[in-house]
Amino acid sequence: QVHLVESGGGLVQPGGSLRLSCAASGSIFSINVMGWYRQAPGKQRELVARITSSGITTDVDSVKGRFIISRDNAKNTVYLQMNSLKPEDTAVYYCNADIQATVWSIVRTMWGQGTQVTVSS
Repeated sequence: QVHLVESGGGLVQPGGSLRLSCAASGSIFSINVMGWYRQAPGKQRELVARITSSGITTDVDSVKGRFIISRDNAKNTVYLQMNSLKPEDTAVYYCNADIQATVWSIVRTMWGQGTQVTVSS
């Protein structure tokens, strides 16, 4: 069974930085796209950034120039470096990954449990 475990959330002042990590564990043959989503109170979950296994990244306009997504394929881990944080970045951040458990398995989209990020003075 595959699990995604996030860490690194917390409370930070506006203008501050946080680094989120998400490690996949269990039976893993390959991981394709990994990404970060967020959900603020009363809003729908939205994509923040994603990265392919070859390192091609995509991010949304609201975080361009502030957030950087990266991954370590050897560790099955994806990171989100968040700089110049704003109060509107406050949300629960979820890790997401398209994982193939064995060579015979289909690709399944997995989600982490979420980690709270609060930007406030």
